[in-house]
Amino acid sequence: MSGGAVADSGGAKRKNKFSKRKPKKRINIGIDMTPLVDVAFLLLTFFMLTTVFRLPQTLEINLPPKDVNIDVAESSLIIIRVGDNNQMYRNIGYDIPAKVSWEEFVKFIKERKNENKKWNVLIKIDKKAKYHYMIDIIDELRVVGLDRYALAPITEIDKKEMARAT
Repeated sequence: MSGGAVADSGGAKRKNKFSKRKPKKRINIGIDMTPLVDVAFLLLTFFMLTTVFRLPQTLEINLPPKDVNIDVAESSLIIIRVGDNNQMYRNIGYDIPAKVSWEEFVKFIKERKNENKKWNVLIKIDKKAKYHYMIDIIDELRVVGLDRYALAPITEIDKKEMARAT
């Protein structure tokens, strides 16, 4: 029995020994966020100061006064029409209009510029046509060097003329 008592007392000692031990404390880790915030604001400030904003692209059109009539010779007038189906037509003076593609239009304008440097161009675009046609036509006229142009809406007479186109 004495062996059993020893075993009990030994077990009690071990239990007692473990109960006195305190659990390990976890060390709280503190991360200082100040340098991260400093770097973030530094980068933000850098990009704000070095970024170049895109300037709005504008097209300057000088309009004559309303009460001034400008007479233009029919022989020096190129009429460019764009219908509601985005089809382009061109003619000189009051000839019958001809359908043209964009490539044909560019070639036509360059040829006319070589013939005469003082052409007057009348651009007539339907309200239902895409806006970029007008911008592309004006850009091409500027590239070629024809800077005398006017804008006008398409009338019923123009629609009849486009119907006669070849």
